[in-house]
Amino acid sequence: MTSIPEFMTNKHRECDDFFTKAEAAVAKDDWSLALGHWQQFASELSKHFDQEEEVLFPKFEQATGMTSGPTQVMRMEHQQMRALVQDLDNALAAKEKNDFLGFGETLMVMMQQHNMKEEMMLYPMMAQNIAEGEQIIKSFQNN
Repeated sequence: MTSIPEFMTNKHRECDDFFTKAEAAVAKDDWSLALGHWQQFASELSKHFDQEEEVLFPKFEQATGMTSGPTQVMRMEHQQMRALVQDLDNALAAKEKNDFLGFGETLMVMMQQHNMKEEMMLYPMMAQNIAEGEQIIKSFQNN
């Protein structure tokens, strides 16, 4: 059975990998390859955010009573990242290499900082406070 921290951290790494491949393809002007990797990244990132916002965050808030703490900060950061993903979508569609790489650098820094907070603090707190964590992860694995 996989824990919340283990599963969600692995998802961060998968997203990072898709993103890095998309960025490398853009740098080489291989737009079709970039699009494929980018679509995988954007899809996985969206799914990851949904799992957190629709399942894990509410369960954590219910278990701890903390509704304006770390989960609120994470939701705000998700919104900022979604806006950057849209900017990157637009840059990719227009084949604007410099814009894509510039927005990409901003997104990567933001994701690294965000992921560190989740991996070092929030996910371990979730593992301690969400009684049905393993069942939740099992449902994520099946979707």
